[in-house]
Amino acid sequence: MPLDVHNKIKVVRSISPVAVGTTGTGQTGKVVDRSSYEGVELILGYGSITATNATFTVTMLEGDATGTMTSVANADLLGTESAAGIAAGTRTSGTNKNVTKRLGYIGAKRYVQAKIVSTITAGTPVSASFLLTDPRVMPVAT
Repeated sequence: MPLDVHNKIKVVRSISPVAVGTTGTGQTGKVVDRSSYEGVELILGYGSITATNATFTVTMLEGDATGTMTSVANADLLGTESAAGIAAGTRTSGTNKNVTKRLGYIGAKRYVQAKIVSTITAGTPVSASFLLTDPRVMPVAT
């Protein structure tokens, strides 16, 4: 099974596709337990953004316990939270609207979580899922 990816990954929804919501509040995803996995990648989906002044800020959180989540240090990220978000500006499909972005995690905490906040109250749909890789036990249950 050298080309088998199916049995080596698990996708866990953190934020279901939903409107980003109220200015400054945004959406905070469910906490994801990565205890049986070595690799973590946050996959972010953005729908059609029409407001050129809107920015979408991503924060990845981590913790040893679900009630004590804190922002991940930049040294524990592959990529940047800034690049995983959306800046203000002219909208181009596939670049800063109707686009998927990603952010890697190399920290050691058991739990991870995603948060997406917008500078405007928007109906723009967003979503976040964690791709868990390098399981300690294979095959991964579907």
